[in-house]
Amino acid sequence: MSASTARRVLMTGSTGNLGHKATMALQSVDGLSLTRIGRNGTADPHVITADLEVYDDSWVKHFNGVDTVMHLAADPRAAGDWDTVSPLNIDLALNVLRAARLAGVKRFVFASSNWVLGGYRFGKERLNAALPPRPVNPYGASKLFVERYGRMVSDEAGMAFLSLRIGYCQPGENKPGAQMAFGTWGQQMWLGNEDWAQAVVKSATASYQGFHAINIVSRNNGMRWDLEEAGRVIGYAPLERHRPELSFAGWLKDRGALLRERLAPSGASAPPIGRRW
Repeated sequence: MSASTARRVLMTGSTGNLGHKATMALQSVDGLSLTRIGRNGTADPHVITADLEVYDDSWVKHFNGVDTVMHLAADPRAAGDWDTVSPLNIDLALNVLRAARLAGVKRFVFASSNWVLGGYRFGKERLNAALPPRPVNPYGASKLFVERYGRMVSDEAGMAFLSLRIGYCQPGENKPGAQMAFGTWGQQMWLGNEDWAQAVVKSATASYQGFHAINIVSRNNGMRWDLEEAGRVIGYAPLERHRPELSFAGWLKDRGALLRERLAPSGASAPPIGRRW
């Protein structure tokens, strides 16, 4: 891979699953300088160790002269609760955005999630940024909050903000199949390693302005994720594909989730019985 324009990229969360794969992809780009910063749980000597949950000039200084910030640090669990989601997905992201804004960073790439639209799991809608958000868990809600804050920063400061609504990318070889959670929905939003690497490189090297929220998944059979805007904004064109297949146990879980959703829609403004708190 090669970049048409040399850039200085700073990445958070580089030692996690997505971050490690993103690091490998960017290190193969000619003329691109990569700075990695974060908690550094693996004690990687090439990562600047910093507690990004606490805003401090000792790590903020590393944002000076950076062209693009790629913010991947977060609690990656869809089932994460507010105890971890609030500090790791919201507070930390706001600190990184603040540092990027003060340093005059031109572009901010944010690892958002398909869970911003989680309430559409059993619908038929084409899933894109034009749909009203419908997160169903703290994880999805945190990603939506940072997206909205990023739009505000983009409008006020002129920083381009690219929100990648990333699909289901498993650790390691990331082979899709019946072992994946969330039934057909989970497999349809599978994101292959090669497609993720492509999205990372194009997000770091493409020229774009303003705010964009784009889907980053592979071209899976039967999926409803719209990839047109991702192609238009950064030239993303996924090459990997998966045909979802459920085991009998997986099928039962999928049908059970569908029944639960029909009886008590998670994305509804009001429940069928009683009131929400």
